[in-house]
Amino acid sequence: MVKKKKIRIGISVGDLNGIGGELIIRTFEDSRILEFCTPIVFASIKIFDFLKKHFDSKIILNGISHPDQAHAAKVNIVDIKQQVVSINFGNEDFNVGAYAVHSLRAATAALKQNQVDVLLTAPLNKHTIQSDAFQFPGHTDFLEQELEGDSLMFMVSESLRVGLLTDHVPVKEVCNYLSSELIHQKIETIYHSLKNDFAIRAPKIAVLGINPHVGDNGVIGLEDDTILKPALEDIRSTGKLVFGPYAADSFFGSNNYKSFDAIVATYHDQGLIPFKTIAFGKGVNFTAGLDKVRTSPDHGTAFEIAGKGIADCSSFKEALFVGMTIFKNRQLQAQLSANPLKKQPKKRPIKK
Repeated sequence: MVKKKKIRIGISVGDLNGIGGELIIRTFEDSRILEFCTPIVFASIKIFDFLKKHFDSKIILNGISHPDQAHAAKVNIVDIKQQVVSINFGNEDFNVGAYAVHSLRAATAALKQNQVDVLLTAPLNKHTIQSDAFQFPGHTDFLEQELEGDSLMFMVSESLRVGLLTDHVPVKEVCNYLSSELIHQKIETIYHSLKNDFAIRAPKIAVLGINPHVGDNGVIGLEDDTILKPALEDIRSTGKLVFGPYAADSFFGSNNYKSFDAIVATYHDQGLIPFKTIAFGKGVNFTAGLDKVRTSPDHGTAFEIAGKGIADCSSFKEALFVGMTIFKNRQLQAQLSANPLKKQPKKRPIKK
């Protein structure tokens, strides 16, 4: 019997003054997880020896210099050749932010070179990562530059999936970003992801309105009538099951979201407030639309509890398993596309 190859999970450490290090340590203390994947963390063995001691962990670490040296049954720490930083839990530190960026760049490079299969990112501090060399609001925008495709922030859980037309954009500028082209692109990305990443054959997608009450026929803004509705009509004409726009204020409270495979929100808080209310701790931030798989927990650095040993690993673990599931679904889809059933030659009738 041929033994299946384990999925290699590349992990960037995020802001080490937050809870990212604890999430990694606690998650892989459970040796059963190593039966499904091979974790490859991009940091420093010195840093993880410190974290192991601080959190009084029995985890076994394997220091290596290159992802190809990873041991399939161990927690591997790739030395990223960066000056080791001092960890002061709960504090903002630009040196620690720069280290987080270095870890992310190293993990992304390994992903691009197929040295890892999935990228799992611990939370960043969006303030301390900023520099002349890194001017992105977060992971999603950086990964769109580095990888192939059109990125989309897709928040997913067992019962709810929410995609965004715009993500880290000031509310006052949302309408300036919206266009028929953008709406077509984002909904196409979500539709493709639902089919290929989540194995849903005929996705049903709901779209939330831009303005309160979908503009009330122009009384509260014209954007729904002039931008959103015409774009949705065009998309429906292609045969896609896309519904709306729906008034956002009652959509989730009425449980209407349960009738759809994904919800499209027009801006960040319109989608993420209900998502995190319903699924917080079990949700996953998945970057859809790219040629590689990246997932992350649905929360931030949690400076207020960092270093205290009380962080909840649920979302990080969920991000790990969702990443593996999506990777397997893509592999299966690729196999089905590459090896269609060969047309069999016609058999001649048997003469009696």
